[in-house]
Amino acid sequence: MSSRARQLWRSGEPFIWLTGGALAFALVLVLGLLGLIVANGLGFFWPSDVVRLTLTDGRTASGLLVEREPIPHSPGRYRIKLKVANRDLYGADFQWVDESAIARREYPRDVMVMERTEWGLLIGTIKEIREGGRTVATGAEQGLAELERRLPGVARARRDIRSIEKGEVGAINHQQEKIRLGLRRLVNEGVTSGPAVDSLQREMAALQDRYKTEEARLAELRGRQTSSVVVSADDGKEKELPLIQILHVDAPNAMSLPAKVVRYLARVVEFVSSDPRESNTEGGVFPAIFGTVMMVLIMSVMVAPLGVLAAFYLREYARQGTFVSAVRIAVNNLAGVPSIVFGVFGVGFFIYFVGGTIDRLFFSEALPSPTFGTGGILWASLTLALLTVPVVIVATEEGLAAIPRGTREASLALGATKLETTLRVVLPAVMPSILTGLILAMARAAGEVAPLMITGVVKLAPALPIDGFWPFVHFDRKFMHLGFHIYDVGFQSPNVDAARPMVFVTTLLLLAIVVFLNIFAIGLRNRLRRKYAMSAV
Repeated sequence: MSSRARQLWRSGEPFIWLTGGALAFALVLVLGLLGLIVANGLGFFWPSDVVRLTLTDGRTASGLLVEREPIPHSPGRYRIKLKVANRDLYGADFQWVDESAIARREYPRDVMVMERTEWGLLIGTIKEIREGGRTVATGAEQGLAELERRLPGVARARRDIRSIEKGEVGAINHQQEKIRLGLRRLVNEGVTSGPAVDSLQREMAALQDRYKTEEARLAELRGRQTSSVVVSADDGKEKELPLIQILHVDAPNAMSLPAKVVRYLARVVEFVSSDPRESNTEGGVFPAIFGTVMMVLIMSVMVAPLGVLAAFYLREYARQGTFVSAVRIAVNNLAGVPSIVFGVFGVGFFIYFVGGTIDRLFFSEALPSPTFGTGGILWASLTLALLTVPVVIVATEEGLAAIPRGTREASLALGATKLETTLRVVLPAVMPSILTGLILAMARAAGEVAPLMITGVVKLAPALPIDGFWPFVHFDRKFMHLGFHIYDVGFQSPNVDAARPMVFVTTLLLLAIVVFLNIFAIGLRNRLRRKYAMSAV
C-alpha cells in the first residue's frame, strides 16, 4: 500500500463515505417502505371504475381491476384479478381471468357499487325498487333516483335504531347489571329478604318494563323498513337487498373527477370515525384509534414520573458505587428484554395478583366473573410503562449528567435547599431530555403488540373505555389497538385478499398517529429548549 493510500485511510475519510452511504441506503429503504404503504393505503379509498369483461365463451364478469400478472409457466400470457364482490352470490370476492379469454371490455355507466352492512360490496345494475313487495321504480336511471331519495331516510332510521340499542337499551342493561350485583352483595352478606331486597327487585321489574317498551320501539322501527332493491348481477343472478342494509351507492363509471374526490374524502372520514364490520375487513377503525391513543396517554402518565424519579435518585441522591453501577447495568439490560416477557410479567403480577386482589376486596359480588382480574387497558398501559421506563431513565440520566455542576452549586450558594435546587433549577433544565425519553417511549409503546395480546387487547371491543356511565373512565375494560388490528386483519382474517388493503390503510394510520404524538412532544421540547439556555440534548 502506498503512502498516499495509507494517509487516506488514516485520515478517516473512507469511513465518512462508508457511513454516509449506509445512511443513504437506510433512508432509501425507509422511504421505499413508506411509499409502498402510502400508495397501497391511500388508493384503497378511491372509487375505481368497474369493468365488465365479456369472455369468448359468452360469460361476463364485472368488477374492480385489482392487479395484472404473468401466468406461471405460460410465457407471454397474462391474467387479471377482478374484485367481483357479491360474496353471497359467487362465494368469493375475487376472480382470475385469462386475458386471452377476453373478447370485449366495457365500462357501463349503469353499473352500481353498493356498500352493505353485511357481505361486503354488491356490484350490479338496478332492476327495480320495491316498497312492501310493490314495484315503485324500474330501470337503472329511475332506480338510482329513487334510491337517492330514500337512502337518507333509511340512514336516519339506522341511526335511530343504533341510538336506542346503544343508548336507552344500553343504559337499562347497565342499571340491571348494577342491581344484579347489588342483590348478589346482599346475598353474600346473608340478606335474602327485607326492604333492601324488595326495593332492588322493584327497580329490576321497572327496568324490565322499560326494556319491553324499548324493544317494542325497535320492532316498530325495523318493521317500517320495507323498502328493497333488486340488483341484477353477472350470469343472470339477482339479489333483493333491503335498503336498511345499504350504506352507500356509487356509480363510479358515471362519476366526474370532482365527485370522485368528494367521495374519496367522505370514505376517509368514515374510515377514521366508524366501527369495524365483517370481521374487521370492512368499516372503520375508530375504536382502535381511540384505544391506541388512550393507552399511550395512560402509559405516558405512568412512565414519566417513575422514570424521572428513578433517574434523579440514581444521579442526584444515591451514593455512587458498585450497587448504583449494578442498577444502571440492569436498567440498560432491561431495554433489551423481549417485550413478550414483560407481557407475561404483566399477566402474572398486574392481572392475577393486583387485579385478583382488587376483585376479592372490592368486587366480590361479581366473582367468579373477574372485573380487574382480567386483561384491561390499565394493565396493558402499566405493562408498557415497565417496558419503556428504561428509555426514560437513561435519557433523563444523560440529561442530568450534562448539566454543569456549577449550576447546582450556585443555587445552593444562594441559600436554596437541595429539594428547591432540584425542582426549580435542575428539573426545568433537564425537561428536554425527559421529553426525548418520553418521545422514544411513546413511539415504541404505540407499535408494540406482543404484550398487549395477553394483557387486554381484543379483536373487537363492544364498548369504549370511556362512556356516559359512572365512573365514565373504565380502566378494567378491554380495548382495540391499531397494531393488533393490523395483525388480526392481515393474518387472522377469513378473507385475506379482501382484507389486504385494510392492512396498508391501518399501518398508514398508525404511523400518522405516532408521528402526530412525536411532533407534539418535539414541539414542546423545542419550546423548553428555547426557554432554558442549558440543554441536556
